[in-house]
Order: sequence, then C-alpha cells, then structure tokens
Amino acid sequence: MNWFQRSKKSTTALDDESLLTRYQSTGDLALLGELYERHTEMVYYVCFRYLKDGERAKDAVMQLFEELIIKVEKQEVKKFVTWLYVLTRNFCLMQLRSEKKMQWVSMQEFVEFPVDVHPEDREEKETSLVALEKCLEKLPEKQKKSIDLFFLNEKCYKDIVDITGYSLNEVKSYIQNGKRNLKNCMDNHREKA
Repeated sequence: MNWFQRSKKSTTALDDESLLTRYQSTGDLALLGELYERHTEMVYYVCFRYLKDGERAKDAVMQLFEELIIKVEKQEVKKFVTWLYVLTRNFCLMQLRSEKKMQWVSMQEFVEFPVDVHPEDREEKETSLVALEKCLEKLPEKQKKSIDLFFLNEKCYKDIVDITGYSLNEVKSYIQNGKRNLKNCMDNHREKA
C-alpha cells in the first residue's frame, strides 16, 4: 500500500535511524513519509487491535502521521520503530479515553507481552498476539466474557453486571482470576518460545 509519495532519490538502503536523521536535517516530508510507510502495517495492526474497527484504524494511521511530524521534532528518538509503536499505542489509548471520559486500564498492565520488547519483530508480535488469543480462549467462559467486556470493550463493573447478570462480586472474581490465568498462560507461552 503506497501511503506516501516517495522522494526522488532512493533511500531504501538507509536504516530507519539514518532516514530519520536525514529528515531532521533537511525537513523533507517525503523522507519522513517513506520512513513512516515502512511501518504503516505495524501501525495499522496496533490501531486495529485497540480501536476494533478497520476504518477507524485507517483514519488513525493517517492522523498518526500528522502527530509524527510534530512529535519527532519535540522528542528524542533512539530506536524509531520502538518509539513509533509506543506513540501509536498511546494515541489509540488517548482516543479511547476521550471517548469513554473515564480511566481505561490496559490489559498490558496485567499481562506482559513480548510485543513491547521487540516491536520491530513482526513475527514475534504476531506470535504473542496469537498466544494471547489462544490464552483468552482457554479461560472458563465466565472469566473470558468478563475479561473481554472489561479490558477489550472497556466496560465498568456495573455495565458487566447489567450485561451478564453476574453479581458484582462474581464479576470482580472472574476478572481477577481471569487476569491471573492469562498471565500464567502467557508466562508458559514465553517459557516454551
């Protein structure tokens, strides 16, 4: 997918950091566009995982480029792809928070994902996300439903009680036990990897 116009000189041989340095010295947006284009697949995937909608994810990819132009000037960027991953995740979380007008708790606070360690490794990211999905499927149905509603659909305890008919104490218990089971499952996955 060609999201941005390529600069006239081929810069495909340059690594990300060299291309970023060249952009910072010249201000040529085509260079920043090329750098961003290298990682739009990862950006889209992260946006889709958080926003749960293909069109919203595409919009976010475009908005993130505008955000990138501003942020890359203000922040020190040591490893571009890692920095971009964090920028993307934070952008999506801010969108979700502003929509919900309430604090959103990230599932990553409870389950460590190797995704954060090496975001440039697409295969490892994909493997981790697949493992998470498999771990979610292994949860008992009530835990899975509660975890899904709480973390992935950002419902509060009261909403989950209303949706499921579980008592408040049951919801809290299912979420707590589900988080523990997910963490154990992901830890087992990492040990096998």
